[in-house]
Amino acid sequence: MAAWGAAAPAPLTTLKAIHAVSNADAKLAPPVAFEATVTYSPGYANLLFVQDESEAIFVLAPSNAKLIPGDRVLVQGTMRESFRPIVISSSVTLLRHGELPKPVPASFDELIHGQDDCMLVTVHAVVHTADVRANTVIPEIYLQMVADGGYIDAAVDSSDVSQLSSLLDAEVEITGIAGGKFDGKMQETGILLHVSKMADVKILQHAGASPQSVPVTPMDEILSGYHVLDRTQRVRVHGTITYYQPGSAVVLQDGAKSLWITTLSRGPIQIGDVADATGFPDSSNTALVLTYAEIEDSGVRAPIAPEPASWRQLSYWSANQPNGHLYDLVSIEGQVVTEVRGAAEDEYVLVADGQLFSAIYRHPDPGSGSSIELSPMKQVPLGSRIRVTGICMNEYTNRFNTEGELPFNILLRSVDDIAVVAPPSLMNIRNLMLVVGLLLVVVAAVGARGWAIERRVRRQTAALAQIEQQRGRILEDINGSRPLAEIVEEIVGLVSFQLKGAPCWCQIADGARLGNCPPDLTVLRVVEQEIPARSGPPLGAVFAAFDPAKKPSAVEPEDLSMAAGLATLAIETRKLYSDLLHRSEFDLLTDIHNRFSLEKLLDAEIEKAREKAGIFGLIYIDLDGFKQVNDVYGHHIGDLYLQEAARRMKLQLRTRDVLARLGGDEFAVLLPMLRNRAGVEEIALRLKRCFDDPFLAGENRINGSASVGIALYPEDSATRDGLLSAADAAMYAAKNACKQAAGR
Repeated sequence: MAAWGAAAPAPLTTLKAIHAVSNADAKLAPPVAFEATVTYSPGYANLLFVQDESEAIFVLAPSNAKLIPGDRVLVQGTMRESFRPIVISSSVTLLRHGELPKPVPASFDELIHGQDDCMLVTVHAVVHTADVRANTVIPEIYLQMVADGGYIDAAVDSSDVSQLSSLLDAEVEITGIAGGKFDGKMQETGILLHVSKMADVKILQHAGASPQSVPVTPMDEILSGYHVLDRTQRVRVHGTITYYQPGSAVVLQDGAKSLWITTLSRGPIQIGDVADATGFPDSSNTALVLTYAEIEDSGVRAPIAPEPASWRQLSYWSANQPNGHLYDLVSIEGQVVTEVRGAAEDEYVLVADGQLFSAIYRHPDPGSGSSIELSPMKQVPLGSRIRVTGICMNEYTNRFNTEGELPFNILLRSVDDIAVVAPPSLMNIRNLMLVVGLLLVVVAAVGARGWAIERRVRRQTAALAQIEQQRGRILEDINGSRPLAEIVEEIVGLVSFQLKGAPCWCQIADGARLGNCPPDLTVLRVVEQEIPARSGPPLGAVFAAFDPAKKPSAVEPEDLSMAAGLATLAIETRKLYSDLLHRSEFDLLTDIHNRFSLEKLLDAEIEKAREKAGIFGLIYIDLDGFKQVNDVYGHHIGDLYLQEAARRMKLQLRTRDVLARLGGDEFAVLLPMLRNRAGVEEIALRLKRCFDDPFLAGENRINGSASVGIALYPEDSATRDGLLSAADAAMYAAKNACKQAAGR
């Protein structure tokens, strides 16, 4: 240990000296002060790549750093461990602007081994996909490419979509910063180039044919076009077996490193033995894996003790201080909320630190052509506090996320990985049933007191049966179509019954208060239990009120926790159903009815008009020149144009009129409650005139127009398809008339 008052170490002043620092030494945060040239700075994230001759490094820059490639800067700060040591800067000072270093040609093998990490490189590859991917601030173009040796991704800081179609299947030369994709432990799972502009992607040879000109292949014959030339070398890893699913997977762990291994092996493999695995490296779902593996169990015992962890320790990840536990053998305590027996696995839902997670035991695979009878599910009384031991399963997917919480599950190796730490409160159904049995024995033994005891037992049994029956009915309603408010009211009614009539109610987050809430809560003792969500903030809370003179009971939080678990299941199930229903009937871009929804409404309106001998109208709208908007301004501006067009048209309609997007630039309006054709024509004219004012999208000014056609039921047709066809034909007639008038 250095003496008190010793001078601080001198800062490292060259990138060569900084590169000589190991991750272990970087943990001590040695100071740095060096000059280098900026090679990449996106401007919307606090990251920076700098290079000085043949050395380069990643810098986490201050938020106010506004730099461009070629700037010569002075970087001051400290080092920090990461995939390789990085610099956490306290200041970045612009010295002058100069030339970028010459990019270094790089192969896939050099990139995957990290030989050119953080360097400005040039790569030759063939583009497989080219798409615009939305970032938190600005869009970027994301390329997935194949080079000689493997796959390479590139993120280009550009929204210019004009070249995307020409990039597909083209051979390109791309210049950018050599980087990687990483999992929660900052282990490299792939190659990612950071590219400053679209001009750094040069097409060397265009594709022989555009994707749209490729012949159609029958769906069941697509494998005829499959071809792989794979020169991946088999590798061998060594560690202790911490998980084994015969015929499926093995996990090996060596210190802080652990690896998921897929294997068809069903040999005599023991958890806790030291083993070697040979297979082919790959990455799956942003995590390192070993595939097609063979396992050699040495028989030498070296079991690994599970690492005790909290919910935050297992979920939290930071790019500056990675603390991922992916595939590690861990143990965590929590309270059982519910347990579910499935065909392939048993799931125990637990709550720890106010957050939900699952412990999953996968049933043994009997293998091909055989069957196995499942052993009964290990029953754990609800409300018990248990310790589960197993493999932590989580993932990391966000490119620029520097920290956050990752969802995780615990993969159990056997039911013995569940240990009850503390049983639920004595006042639970199981213990009450034991009391009932004891009372029945007393009836037979005592005799004279049998009638009184038997009567008491019957009352308790009836109450328990009623509770179980009501709980079962609630679970059926959750999976049915009963309104959510009624289900929640039934849940608070159940907990009120269990708490001997105490007033109970539920407050839905950003929603209604349901149940029996006393008007004056200041004179009562109120107990609260949050309704946890699978992810994100709580969904609300369940409350119960008691006489202040009544002492708190252990059964109160248990019953409220049961109610909160049922409320979580009800609210999230209903949210999922509502979201799926909305997506099935509304257009995701403009949030108006889609073709499927319009056709249902047309059928209903036809039935109504037949019953009352009424009429209604249909207007067909086509946006003029929409393809040119996409071609000139790009699809993003085209989407904004469609959204604004939908907004303007909705303002021209009455309350009961229905606007729908049929697809592309085609819309339709259903007009119920009409007296004559003139009413349809008036609204059609308003729709056409709402395009007179130009559309503004950013700095772009677009002059739009639309062609409309109308149809009247039953004058033009008495069927849904006939009305759509009649309105469509009228619209095209109007469009052609406008073109002919413009040509004169």
